[in-house]
Amino acid sequence: MKKLLLEKIRLSQYFLLAFVVYAVVVYFAPKIKFDSGALTLFSVNSFLYGFYIAPILSAQKARIEELHRIVRAESNAIFAMVLSLKKLPKDFRIQIQTMFINYLKSSIRQQKPGEGEKNYEELITFCLDYKGPHSEEIGKLLDKLVANQQNRTNFAMQMMNKVYSNEWMIMLVLFSITLSFVLFLNAGQGYIYLFLAAFLCTGLTMLLVILVKMSTLTHKKARQIWNPYAKLINSHFYRID
Repeated sequence: MKKLLLEKIRLSQYFLLAFVVYAVVVYFAPKIKFDSGALTLFSVNSFLYGFYIAPILSAQKARIEELHRIVRAESNAIFAMVLSLKKLPKDFRIQIQTMFINYLKSSIRQQKPGEGEKNYEELITFCLDYKGPHSEEIGKLLDKLVANQQNRTNFAMQMMNKVYSNEWMIMLVLFSITLSFVLFLNAGQGYIYLFLAAFLCTGLTMLLVILVKMSTLTHKKARQIWNPYAKLINSHFYRID
């Protein structure tokens, strides 16, 4: 269910669903004429909501950009590693490439930080234990695997840089208060005011939906992070996206 809500449903579908729900709620909700004090509270709360969520959204966008950069850097590093194996016998080279493919596939499937760690450790262990011919090439591969560990460390750190429960609690409080004011505000009798109120509530809700999808790396742009890995696999290490 969580995967369905976060990956399969598009933002436009969330928008239409939220707008229809809020249009019905606004139409039937009782209207209240707020005095100046309540309107001041509404203004302050709305400002705090925007002031608080804006930097978090910016941080999540920066996180996705950094993940793009790290994955691209690691893809280039892996491409160079596999390229350095071109002088090895074909069967031996394919064996090592298969280990790289297993690591890349695990990384693409990952649901938590550190996914693919086991496959990467298998590569390092293979290089450490190898005593046969072509030991020089395998030794150079080991050095590159160790050097690439910096990319893996940076990636794990960015994966753990999410929105935490205390931040969600504050945002939900500010969101609920702002939403309640809009739903019950007596802005006028015309349908245009009902439309604008429903539209505003939808916009407030979409901010949270976008933040959730960014935080779980299922936003459209975030899902493109793995394209360099996929291109390496599909092209058998001949191309990087």
